[in-house]
Amino acid sequence: MNDSLILYTNPKSRGRIARWMLEEVGAPYRTEIVEFGPAMKSPEFLAINPMGKVPAIRHGSAVVTECAAICAYLADAFPDAGLAPPLAERDAYYRWLFFAAGPLEAAMTDRDLGMEPNVDQQGRVGYGTIEAVLETLEVAVSENAFIAGPRFTAADVYLGAHIGWGLQFGGLDPCPAFADYWARVSDREAYRRASTLDDQIARQRQAAL
Repeated sequence: MNDSLILYTNPKSRGRIARWMLEEVGAPYRTEIVEFGPAMKSPEFLAINPMGKVPAIRHGSAVVTECAAICAYLADAFPDAGLAPPLAERDAYYRWLFFAAGPLEAAMTDRDLGMEPNVDQQGRVGYGTIEAVLETLEVAVSENAFIAGPRFTAADVYLGAHIGWGLQFGGLDPCPAFADYWARVSDREAYRRASTLDDQIARQRQAAL
C-alpha cells in the first residue's frame, strides 16, 4: 500500500505508541502535531477523531484511532514488516493485544486515579481486581521471549509501552518479570528512533514557550 500516511500526535501523549509502531513498519509518514486544548477540539481535528484526542493516523482514505487499533492496522497494512503472526496463529497475539487495551489499561488508570473497585464492585468491572490483572500479566510475559511467542509483534509494541510507562511512572509495581520483558521489547532501533523524535519535538515545543 503506497497511500500517504499521516500521524496526528503530541509527544506528551499515547501518540508515542503509534510513532513506535510506525517506526517498526518502516513506511514513510508525515507527522502533524496537535496541541492540547482548542486545537484538539477544532472542527478540523474532530473530523479526524470525534473524541478530540490523539493519536490518530490517516492512510490514504482510511482513518484509524485508538492505539491498539493503530498497531493492529499497521501490522496488517504493512505485512512485510512481520509484526503480525499468520492468521491461524493469532490467538495469543489478539488475546494479549486486547488484554492490554482493556483490563490492563483500565486497571492501571483506576489505580492511578485512586478508584480501585471494592469487593462489591469487582464483578461489575471487566478486569475484576488489579491484583488479578498483574498476576496474569506477570505469568504471561514470563512464558516466552515476547508476548505472542518467540517473535516480536505489534502486541509487544502496545503492551510493552504500557509496561514501560507503568514502571517509569509508578503505575506498575516493579518486579523482575516486567523489568525483563520491558528490557527485551525496548531494545529495538525502532523504539529508539521513535523516542528520539518525540523527545526532540517536546524539547523544541518547550523552548518555544
